[in-house]
Amino acid sequence: MNTLVPVDDARLAVVRRGSGPPLLLLVGLGGRCDFWSGTMDHFAGRDCISFDHRKTGNSLGSDRPTTVRLLAEDALGVLDALGIDRADIVGHSLGGAIAQHIAVHAPRRVGRLVISSSWAGPTPAFLSLFDHRRDVLRHCGAEAYLRHGTLLGNPGWWSFTHHEAMQAGIAARLASFPGEAIEQERMDAVCAHDLRDRLAGITAETMVICARDDAITPLPLSEELARLIPGARLEVLESGNHFAPVTTPEAWRQRLEGFLRS
Repeated sequence: MNTLVPVDDARLAVVRRGSGPPLLLLVGLGGRCDFWSGTMDHFAGRDCISFDHRKTGNSLGSDRPTTVRLLAEDALGVLDALGIDRADIVGHSLGGAIAQHIAVHAPRRVGRLVISSSWAGPTPAFLSLFDHRRDVLRHCGAEAYLRHGTLLGNPGWWSFTHHEAMQAGIAARLASFPGEAIEQERMDAVCAHDLRDRLAGITAETMVICARDDAITPLPLSEELARLIPGARLEVLESGNHFAPVTTPEAWRQRLEGFLRS
């Protein structure tokens, strides 16, 4: 099912595939739920749900400034519209920050929680990286910005062996790029996210997963998340970089599958 769902002042493009227990998949800064296409195909025995973030992809515009808290409210609004009270939640990168907000502010809505390649709050190195990404967008334009982010987030070996797929992905994102102002607003939301003082209140059974070679949200950020969330399991992939769900899907899905079945 692909449909537009009204949530607050936005209309969100929702994708729903499979059948079974609900699994909400929250995407990162790119904002487009096609990031999860392979994962949805793999988990056909689950009711897999994802959506394009407001102002991105096939979702329609909104006058409200983007914050992680607002994106978490959107996620809950999608579940409400679909009549789903509780779901297992997987969030990647910015999606992991959104998942943290849901687990903190609406704990009864969360079954099991998976936080992939994410962070609890900013560090100087993290903020410096996003200052650089803002500069690339501002001074070099959208295509250079998307190319830079793709090369930064993929392992070198993957970029070398999947060059054509990588170029096609950049072209697809460029065709639906929301514009510099919205992308800068979204990066501001990324840099403002900080729930370090609230994560001890998360009660959901949690897995934190990251690749050892992640260059955007390096492993120490996932290690911090696992320390701050009571009882969280930390899973470390040897490779995959920031986009491990796509670049090393078998290893990433195996860890997810094992956690959801345990």
